[in-house]
Amino acid sequence: MTDDISAIQKKFGSLNEYSIQVNRWLSKTIGVWPLPSSTSKFEKITTRILILFCWTIAVLDTTSGLLHFVLVKEDIIIKLKSLAPISYILGGGLNYAVLLLRKNDIRYCIDRIEADWKVITRMADRQVMLKNAKIGRIISCCIVGFMQLGTFCFCTILGVFKRTIKIGNDSMEIYVLPSPTYKIPVDTNPGHDIVLGFQYVAAYITSATVISAFSFATVFACHASGQLTIMIIWIEEFINRSQKENKNRIDEISVIIEHHMRILSFLERAEHLLSPICFMEMFKNILSICLFSYCILAEWSEHNIRILSTYILAVINITLNTFLICYIGEVLTERCKEIGNMVYMTNWYRLPKKDILNLIMIITRSSVEYKMTAGKIIDMSVITFGNIIKTVFGYLNILRQVTML
Repeated sequence: MTDDISAIQKKFGSLNEYSIQVNRWLSKTIGVWPLPSSTSKFEKITTRILILFCWTIAVLDTTSGLLHFVLVKEDIIIKLKSLAPISYILGGGLNYAVLLLRKNDIRYCIDRIEADWKVITRMADRQVMLKNAKIGRIISCCIVGFMQLGTFCFCTILGVFKRTIKIGNDSMEIYVLPSPTYKIPVDTNPGHDIVLGFQYVAAYITSATVISAFSFATVFACHASGQLTIMIIWIEEFINRSQKENKNRIDEISVIIEHHMRILSFLERAEHLLSPICFMEMFKNILSICLFSYCILAEWSEHNIRILSTYILAVINITLNTFLICYIGEVLTERCKEIGNMVYMTNWYRLPKKDILNLIMIITRSSVEYKMTAGKIIDMSVITFGNIIKTVFGYLNILRQVTML
């Protein structure tokens, strides 16, 4: 593991860079990466232009889709099928707004991660941090690859290939788009190709906002988990030392308590960043999974494997993202409670009275559960994920009965 640390430092310049590199690469493409004060004016102006461009694309695509949904007279089944991509893009735009408004929280958490890499100097502790950083990096890369691949396949299959429709006894092939547009001629080229390219960009921006939010959540959660593990190691070492050694290291317990408060402060800022995103993602994903599942039912009779596989991939993609954010909340809650349980199960009663009182403070603070919430209303946990799935099936059943599928 020591060789791994040296190799990573040589390759990436620092261990902190290794842990946040994927987040920076992706979030910079949509302008949500918080720039330090030393950033040049050119880069600041470029970032503002990029944000304006992303907002313009997202607003135009969403507005065109909503106008088509409201004003164009179509069959109710076709309208519901068109609402699925519209709801996903709209939710992505709201996430984008939250990420831009919460740049200070992102910067705080990033600076705290960098500070922890500088403060933690003992090799065993840095190995624990590196192990968790690797987990966060791997999960972030998987999120990026899977979601962007799913988005690309969705736009390609539903936009590039022509679709056969039947009008009476005749059949004809026409171009379709991943998301509907209002009063834009897309039946022939070059209009179709221009609008499709526009929607490719909109789909990337939408998915990038979701990926950025979830990758930040993953990296922050893994970092916090590593810091809690280090704290557990410190407490065990402190309690297992002889009383004579403890008297010679009076300040050690204060370092442990201060480290605990730093972790809780980090988690509080991370929760402040992710709470509104979780709230919107929860409702957006309920709607998106329900509508894409409805699209599967609507397309089932035509037995078009290409279209069906696209919708199934979209459902799997969104479901996995929902489970990930719920599971992260569950893990952090359990890890925070573990501190108090672990301290209580040690031989704390053999310590001097002053040290016992200090450990009681840690147990008391750990008894106040940390919970990642959706809008300060709903706790993010595996139980919440189960409730989301049940809600999706309930709404899907209502849609199926109302439209007589």
